[in-house]
Amino acid sequence: MKKYLLAVQFDESAPSPSEGEKQEQMARTAKVTAEMQSAGSWVFVGGLLPSHATTVVRSGNGTTTMTDGPFAETKEQLGGFWVIRCEDLDQALSWAEKCALACGAPIEVRPFVDAQWG
Repeated sequence: MKKYLLAVQFDESAPSPSEGEKQEQMARTAKVTAEMQSAGSWVFVGGLLPSHATTVVRSGNGTTTMTDGPFAETKEQLGGFWVIRCEDLDQALSWAEKCALACGAPIEVRPFVDAQWG
């Protein structure tokens, strides 16, 4: 089985949903996660705080620096993710479609490197 990252792309410039809308979204995504668990595809799921809560650690020339937030001129940031096991990309895309419908946000599908680590 291959592993895939299903990354939720969150538009931080969009108006925040109401508390009721958030609860409905959480219920829909919990249902998809439960379906993944039942199918044996689920590995891990996590939601993330907005990018303003981020610290970026960079190294260079023998030193490290720490800065607030990512430097990205984009409105879309990583908002959450699922790590899943699937037979192939088609199966991962099928899960991504369900996730996109559940959370109402674009889902980036990215395969993990298929490597054996000693």
